[in-house]
Amino acid sequence: MKPYLKWTAISVGSIVAIAHIGVLGHLVRRQPDRVQVPTINIPRGTPYSSYKIEAGKDGYTIEYKANDPAILESHRSLNLDQEKKGLFGGGSEQRNEYRHDQYTMEGVRNMGGAATPDEGKSAKDVECIVADAGARSQGAMAGSAITAGVVVPAVVNIPYIGWLAAGWATLLGQNVGSAVGSEVGQVFNDC
Repeated sequence: MKPYLKWTAISVGSIVAIAHIGVLGHLVRRQPDRVQVPTINIPRGTPYSSYKIEAGKDGYTIEYKANDPAILESHRSLNLDQEKKGLFGGGSEQRNEYRHDQYTMEGVRNMGGAATPDEGKSAKDVECIVADAGARSQGAMAGSAITAGVVVPAVVNIPYIGWLAAGWATLLGQNVGSAVGSEVGQVFNDC
């Protein structure tokens, strides 16, 4: 065996051995009793959003309401009690009015009737949304299955990070499959 190949093999073997010892030392020295404080990423929404966060030993929950309040209310009242003095003598007027209005966030008053055809979604829009959801789901399943059968066996044997690369590959296949499924669903459903 040539001397430079021998020293190259010894150097690479030494680096791998030191890396193993370093990783094992890091895993052995971990302190399991250390409390990890969770990082809470509060969703960013509209100025009218509200949050309720409850944290405890077992974890945390977040209750998030966008556009809270979704309906704005206005209460008005008028009490008019006056005496009329007209052309033919006196008289009095007593009026009590109370008005309760509801508004959407855009400032449109709720009239209490049905929505006009221009508002909301048409039947075709709803059909397209349902078809897109199904196509995305089927595409995600197909993408993750193809990735699990073709790509994962190739990357799972990578030293140290094979298990992580396999997870990344599966998630990437699922996301790509979902996008492709959505495109195919739009073509077949005329959306």
